[in-house]
Amino acid sequence: MSGGNVRLDDVAVGSLQDVLGTEHAALWSYALAIAFLKPEQVTTARADAAAHRELRGQIEATLTQLGQRPVSAQPAYATPQPVTDAASAAGLLVTAETDAAAAWRSVLERSTDRSLRRAGLRALTDTAVRGARWRAVVGTRPAVPVFPGRS
Repeated sequence: MSGGNVRLDDVAVGSLQDVLGTEHAALWSYALAIAFLKPEQVTTARADAAAHRELRGQIEATLTQLGQRPVSAQPAYATPQPVTDAASAAGLLVTAETDAAAAWRSVLERSTDRSLRRAGLRALTDTAVRGARWRAVVGTRPAVPVFPGRS
């Protein structure tokens, strides 16, 4: 991602703060969902959570290099529906990946910095793949939205 001598305008910095908040929420969602997922789904969920953790670290480092204070995670997040079993846990992960895709798309739309746009495109692509996997688990069709990140 950007950082070092690169300067980002306030709009790009705002989009980074927004995506950081979304990554915090995704990690919280994965931690909750793992408690309810089927054993054969847990390894995948842990790998997905690790990817979000890596992104969160990169965003925090970029913001810090830019002299910005990264937004903090909330102690808890509201789920769109109660998580009570493997199906509702997978549904929560669909929501987390959908939200992350929208936030990363916003980074692409709100930044002109080449490095940040490249990182945003990679993150959008990765979250689209993770989201498709969880959509398949819950039976959502199509598993891959036509335009990932667009509501």
